[in-house]
Amino acid sequence: MIVLFDFDGVLVDTETQYTHMWDAIGRDFLGEEGFGWKIKGQTLKQIYAAYVTDPQLQEAVTARLDEYERQMVYEFIPGVPEFLNALKEAGVPTAIVTSSNDKKMANVYRALPELTSMVDRILTSEHFTKSKPDPECFFKGMELLGGTPADTVIFEDSLHGLAAARATGAKVIGLATTFPPDRIESFCDKVISDFTGLSLADL
Repeated sequence: MIVLFDFDGVLVDTETQYTHMWDAIGRDFLGEEGFGWKIKGQTLKQIYAAYVTDPQLQEAVTARLDEYERQMVYEFIPGVPEFLNALKEAGVPTAIVTSSNDKKMANVYRALPELTSMVDRILTSEHFTKSKPDPECFFKGMELLGGTPADTVIFEDSLHGLAAARATGAKVIGLATTFPPDRIESFCDKVISDFTGLSLADL
């Protein structure tokens, strides 16, 4: 078995913060309401290609984003440290597969320096050519950890991420941290609210 995790909304409780941030960016720069939900699960490159094509506007949005991410609070979803430690002790290969870029993750490592030792690999947007809902990122994670869809479990929360996970043929466990259970259950083999009490026997 190998286990792949999305990051925001799965391992750390940041999705609400990101929704507020992108909603503000949508209002301030694009005159659009509800932008945070519209781009949920997409990489910055994908967002710019589809919605923020002007280079000067991209520069202004990037500056706002960088400042916001420096000030964000990065806290583990309940039960995450215990579950990751249990996987490590059992010798189960693990990887984080995130749409976030290296610059954002540097902020995460400053806040949670223990994270890098809790998993075997961390794959960021720089490792992929396509964004979720394309499953390329998860297939890359399987390849690096020596797994196949048949022996892989993927944890996700966003609709794009869940669609990408489902497209691989792996087992999918959805986190009801961003959307309610009834919104994501059709993408998942199992839905959980957090990792409290979760064990290998539940996978």
